[in-house]
Amino acid sequence: MLANRKLILAHFWFAFALFGVALTLGAWQMFIRSPIGTWLSNPELYYRSLTAHGTVMGYVFPTLVAMGFGYAISESALEQRLVGVRWAWAGFWLIVAGSIMAVIPIALGRASVLYTFYPPLIGNVFYYLGVVLVVVGSWIWVALMSVNLRVWRKAHPGAPVPLAMFANVAGSYLWAWTAVGAALELLLQIIPVAAGLKATIDAGLARVFFSWTLHAIVYFWLMPTYIAYYTIVPRAIGGRVYSDSMARISFILFLVVAMPIGMHHTFADPQVGAGFKFIHSAFTALVALPTLLTVFTICASVEIAARLRGGRGLFGWIRALPWDNPMMLALAFSFVMLGFGGAGGLINMSYQLDASIHNTQWITGHFHLIFGGAIVIMYFAIAYDLWPHLTGRELTDLRLIRTQLWLWFVGMIVTTFPWHWVGILGMPRRMAYFDFGDPAIAPQALSVTFSAIGGFILLTSGIIFLVILARGMRAPQADAGPYRFALAVHQPATVPVALNTHALWVALMIALTITNYGYPILTLALTEGTSVPAVYVGAQ
Repeated sequence: MLANRKLILAHFWFAFALFGVALTLGAWQMFIRSPIGTWLSNPELYYRSLTAHGTVMGYVFPTLVAMGFGYAISESALEQRLVGVRWAWAGFWLIVAGSIMAVIPIALGRASVLYTFYPPLIGNVFYYLGVVLVVVGSWIWVALMSVNLRVWRKAHPGAPVPLAMFANVAGSYLWAWTAVGAALELLLQIIPVAAGLKATIDAGLARVFFSWTLHAIVYFWLMPTYIAYYTIVPRAIGGRVYSDSMARISFILFLVVAMPIGMHHTFADPQVGAGFKFIHSAFTALVALPTLLTVFTICASVEIAARLRGGRGLFGWIRALPWDNPMMLALAFSFVMLGFGGAGGLINMSYQLDASIHNTQWITGHFHLIFGGAIVIMYFAIAYDLWPHLTGRELTDLRLIRTQLWLWFVGMIVTTFPWHWVGILGMPRRMAYFDFGDPAIAPQALSVTFSAIGGFILLTSGIIFLVILARGMRAPQADAGPYRFALAVHQPATVPVALNTHALWVALMIALTITNYGYPILTLALTEGTSVPAVYVGAQ
């Protein structure tokens, strides 16, 4: 049952509308800094665009998708009306208000601080307050997911929590704790300076606070994707989940080990000791476990679907897969990009190897291959899968959907692979201009040109996606029936308490975070003379 379709549609439409704007800005950025672009007379325009692109793509877009998908999961998996609908709408409108409040200072050139805030750079206070409103709105969703699960538990004592809801709530708890780091940075460090209450800022401490959020947020973005892997794809292609228990363990591992790993982003920062950098590097390696477990489980689930379709032999079953099914196509593309992006992540986490690619275009390539590639393509798939149930209308143009997915995959490969290459050669990221007439970087011009072309392929795919959704609002009416999630091969009648509740794992998540961050934060906070004058962006 999906009783609150308007609520879910509002989240999706606002998310994808902002996505379209941010995607356009991204394509423009790649164009103007490439050899095929023209000199930008005011480079600050580039950084306005970059800040808007990162803020929307990093904070607003995936949060809205997770929230909308989360509400759909709550109603359909638990088979009960959403408790707290008014609060859900309040959270949505807070995000809308926060997004507008944040974007206006960016557009006026008063908050070109990038989505990482980049202290001691300080933008207009309303930018940061807008981000705070977005976070507060999302925390309402976190609370509602917990409340709705509790209501269901009271009505179904001892029953296994549906896998989709178990994963959804795990993702909400992960986000709630993930956002605390950035919240502390904003409330204790940045906003007092932006509001004129202080003139100095401890940039090192601020960056440590942000590292709390910086990498764990990736796994919050991943949660809807992984939920789709486990609970939508097998059903969509006519199969079953290989193991319900392995799926739950994967989400538990994300919940526990995704948090205490962010300091591997501060390898070049002298404020953090080498010992803690090593600890975070080791935990970063551990976070590969749930992904490897997921790859095995989903591949097994896909094989089950193929063999039910008549697939035979050691590899012959691959031909039996429904490759014309958009969900199958999206999964395959997502896995390929996840593999390449994950391999790059293993290099990023290495203390020694990171020194070679730190702050280069390699990082941009890795980041976009994971988020823009593996994650976003499954956001498309989620939208396609849900749309008939939200609109009561059928998406009939499967050929156009497949074309859109192919364009996104090809565009992301064409965009990110050259970034990896020029990153190895030392090209820095976040630069508004390169003089390709300089013999030192002239050989990199072709690679950068390919990336720019890839950006326009991605923009084309994004436009087609929005057109498909818009056309889907006017398609012929059809009864899609109740929205269902995939069942396991052996659907459990009972589930061990440890795999059916979150309390133990949330406690462990918090404990590990405090252990890995507590001492560095406390040491930096108690050290005197570490603050530096704020550098205000734009006319303050």
